[in-house]
Amino acid sequence: MKKKSIISAFLLSILYMVPGRAQNTPVGSPVGLMCDLVSATVDVRPVLIFNKTPAFSWELSAEKKGLVQIAYQLLVSDDLEELNRDVGKVWDSGKIMSSLSAGVLLKNTTLKPNTRYYWKVKIWDSQKAASPYSRAVSFLTGDTLSAYKNPSYPLQITEQQPVSLKAIGKIYQADFGKDAFAQLKLQLSSTFGGDTVFVRLGEILDKDGNIDRKPPGKIRYAQYVLVLQKGTHTYKLSIYKDNINTRPAAIKMPAYVGEVTPYRYCEIEGYKQQIQKELLTRLFVHYKFDDEGSSFHSSDSTLNAIWDLCKYSIKATSFTGMYVDGDRERIPYEADAYINQLSHYAVDKEFTIARNSHEYLITHPTWPTEWNLQSVLIAWNDYLYTGDIRSVAHYYKDLQAKTLLSLTDSTGLISTLNGLLNDDVKASIHLKDATLKDIVDWPRNTETDGFVFTKYNAVVNAFHYRALVLMEQIAKQLGKTSDAHMYRKSAANVKAAFQKMFFDPARNIFVDGIGTDHASLHANAFALALGLVNDQHKNSVMAFIRSKGMACSVYGSQFLLDGVYDACDGDYGLSLLTSKTDRSWFNMIKVGSTITLEAWDNKYKPNQDWNHAWGAAPANIISRKLMGIEPITPGWTRFSIKPQIGSLEHARITVPTVKGKIKVAYVQRKDSFTMDVEIPGNTSAQVSLPLKNESRYEVLLDGSPVKTSRENQTVLVDYLGSGKHTLHIVYKK
Repeated sequence: MKKKSIISAFLLSILYMVPGRAQNTPVGSPVGLMCDLVSATVDVRPVLIFNKTPAFSWELSAEKKGLVQIAYQLLVSDDLEELNRDVGKVWDSGKIMSSLSAGVLLKNTTLKPNTRYYWKVKIWDSQKAASPYSRAVSFLTGDTLSAYKNPSYPLQITEQQPVSLKAIGKIYQADFGKDAFAQLKLQLSSTFGGDTVFVRLGEILDKDGNIDRKPPGKIRYAQYVLVLQKGTHTYKLSIYKDNINTRPAAIKMPAYVGEVTPYRYCEIEGYKQQIQKELLTRLFVHYKFDDEGSSFHSSDSTLNAIWDLCKYSIKATSFTGMYVDGDRERIPYEADAYINQLSHYAVDKEFTIARNSHEYLITHPTWPTEWNLQSVLIAWNDYLYTGDIRSVAHYYKDLQAKTLLSLTDSTGLISTLNGLLNDDVKASIHLKDATLKDIVDWPRNTETDGFVFTKYNAVVNAFHYRALVLMEQIAKQLGKTSDAHMYRKSAANVKAAFQKMFFDPARNIFVDGIGTDHASLHANAFALALGLVNDQHKNSVMAFIRSKGMACSVYGSQFLLDGVYDACDGDYGLSLLTSKTDRSWFNMIKVGSTITLEAWDNKYKPNQDWNHAWGAAPANIISRKLMGIEPITPGWTRFSIKPQIGSLEHARITVPTVKGKIKVAYVQRKDSFTMDVEIPGNTSAQVSLPLKNESRYEVLLDGSPVKTSRENQTVLVDYLGSGKHTLHIVYKK
């Protein structure tokens, strides 16, 4: 499919660079510079910085082994010539003894509105050697500056031609290869004018190979009528507005883009001349996205196809500039945003859309109890993956309310039905014209595994526990010691109450709620994923989980797979990821979708749409769990590499981070396991190598023996610094 990105190639022609100077990057200097997590600015529709004191981030090369930053010096100027002479007219940080290279705040001054600034940075390494300054980059401030406001990129429009064009009788049918939220331009000719041409856009084909004009559910189809003018002209369809996804709660398309609709196929009927591919142009609308920012390939072709499906889904569903729940409603929901956030982080070094979606949801919450609690999880992920604490700090009081501690009663648990959910509680979480209700999973009639809803809900309280655990960490990072102590104590109390009220010692599994002996997949999978299963009970809980299969929705699969991999059952995790039942990602591909579905299949949700990013959990599960790459400390200063690749013979991945790309490749044989890694500068990895049943083994790091420790069924290399390394473990009998 021929592509041309209007904003990517033209509007983004100034890619966070400085005009009027060579763009060569000095060898050994910092790269990947970002201001307020923005890496590009645009002259026609610029990315504006709204903070008086923005935050700066940079990457260090992975080429040098053991590269650690011990100090930095950052210069900011509104005069490029002065900056070229190494003069920070606005700010010269001086030599700051710090390893911090993400979330570095401007200090001792504030910026002015409507001003272009230039900045650069250099670092000192552990040998006290200074790097060259980075190349200078620029940013532009907005009309009004604030103490805190997150920026956003303008939506991009990528021009695409069909991958195929064929005649079916008197109808031309174009296939663009993948579904996309888009508009359409056509270059058509008429000898006399007045010709009527029918243009049809659709997401699926019928059994005869034509665009399905009566698609099921909310799969999209529309017909447009063009009356041609004399001569050759370019026509742009005026996309119809839907009466549901343009309601007040929906995220509207900006005026500079206009309305879009999802479609893969285009049919043209009534045109009297020949049509070539080049005369049809799909205008694909999406948020800034680096297609080359991540990659994955393994020995399993099904898994590879699922990764591709999920990665593309993240790009394709970003069309509003906010995480929304698909085309049917176009409304942000916390559960969608949580999965979307983790999956977006896994496939692109882009953080602003996740943060903007999260901050919108803090003040525009939805009705499910668990999903309000997930705001705390999203906030922690934001800080963990960016190293920038400002959003968490700004919304700290809101996050405190989102823990729903105010709903705690004498049981030690929370409930929306214990009389404590009053107007003050709802106001504290910004809930208007609605009330909290437990959801567990969705749709309730097909995806909850028979969950019995009672006054005290195991899934709700599992999320409550996790929110408290993370609020302790957030409070610590903000220096709020007394709050941290309170959250630690509260979390311990909830865990004790959870074990007392929901654990069935006769079966060694968890029940759905107080007053029922029904045990669902959800009560156990969420307990496992959110840290409530004691070590001595993990085997029994996992045995129960395995007996249930994928008895949850595409949303529930995120937490099911998190729990399975956290319990170190990579074989079962891989079997779920690559399953070919009708409750699988393979089924989404099989039925013809190129974006993840809202539900496993139309029969499980008849009104579903075919463009839901909450179905894209494998994008983050593959990188975080199967390949095992997760941040340990905020900003990826330290991260884990813990592969659980099951029966895969080989796999490789590139994971984008705020510190640079992490590249890992595994080769697994009967008697050995080899890992090639590339670790960014100023980071270190804790590496876990899989240990088979053999009691004896040897580990080599770059060809030499290395000190290790054993941790359950893994061999731990506790510290691995930047650079390219090869780890090899041989199992001896």
